[in-house]
Amino acid sequence: HVTDVTNASRTMLMNLETLDWDDELLGFFDIPRQMLPEIRPSSFTAGYGSTRVNGPLGGEVLITGDLGDQQAATVGQVCFSPGEAKNTYGTGNFMLLNTGTELIRSKAGLLSTVCYKFNDEDVVYALEGSIAVTGSAVQWLRDQLGIISGAAQSEALARQVDDNGGVYFVPAFSGLFAPYWRSDARGAIVGLSRYNTNAHLARATLEAICYQSRDVIEAMEKDSGVHLEVLKVDGGVTMNELCMQIQSDVLGVDVSRPVVAETTALGAAYAAGLAVGFWKNTDELRQNWNEARHWSPEWNDEQRTEGYAKWKKAVERTLNWVDVD
Repeated sequence: HVTDVTNASRTMLMNLETLDWDDELLGFFDIPRQMLPEIRPSSFTAGYGSTRVNGPLGGEVLITGDLGDQQAATVGQVCFSPGEAKNTYGTGNFMLLNTGTELIRSKAGLLSTVCYKFNDEDVVYALEGSIAVTGSAVQWLRDQLGIISGAAQSEALARQVDDNGGVYFVPAFSGLFAPYWRSDARGAIVGLSRYNTNAHLARATLEAICYQSRDVIEAMEKDSGVHLEVLKVDGGVTMNELCMQIQSDVLGVDVSRPVVAETTALGAAYAAGLAVGFWKNTDELRQNWNEARHWSPEWNDEQRTEGYAKWKKAVERTLNWVDVD
């Protein structure tokens, strides 16, 4: 019965400094230590166990890599140095910033977490920001409003206009996650005029994905003091090239998408390969990473500042909508 440090950290029962189950938390929740798994590194040469595989590559196979979902994607994106970050765009967004061997306790609404631990090497930490509604906002345009027939059409529709026409969409359908953590918030579309069309709403939806990501990055920079240079991206929404261009514009930094889109599976494979010597070190993994597409900012500083200021005003309109006990 075993797990690794990244999955153990997700139980909220592991002490991030000792990398062991926390006696105070176990006592608070009345959980017996003996029922919990042994905590091991994410890449573990001795292995967690073995499994038998059939076929031409069959036989007894040692299991040597184990990583939580977002941490695996971070490894798959070879974010091995402090200050390197990745953003996974799915139904929601999950952004992790490598903070190195220093455990940073967030004061800006983020989660402090284990990023990975390879064998006997020092544990590496990260700051994480979770966003509830990003890709699912595009699904909402399709399923609830019916203004697009498929997710891919959102890009074509949004390209019909040069900007959002003053429209901002904050998809706080179930409240706001990082860095706000406001369960009283609800979705809002603001700035509408008679001039606006469904194309402006489609554009505002893509911008909402990007502005929410900027909110998280702003919080990460406050906590870590590190200014992001490049954002590595993965997940289904990254196939929307207009959205990724907007992301670069909103952040004012380059955005990079890898050749291998399945970064979570790749990261788990990297951890296993490092353990058995298939790859010698993380430098070799960096050489294995290849870029498929790159976006650079096209907005000027005035556009970026004005757009973000209006986004923050729109976020304010969503707060205190639901009475929370």
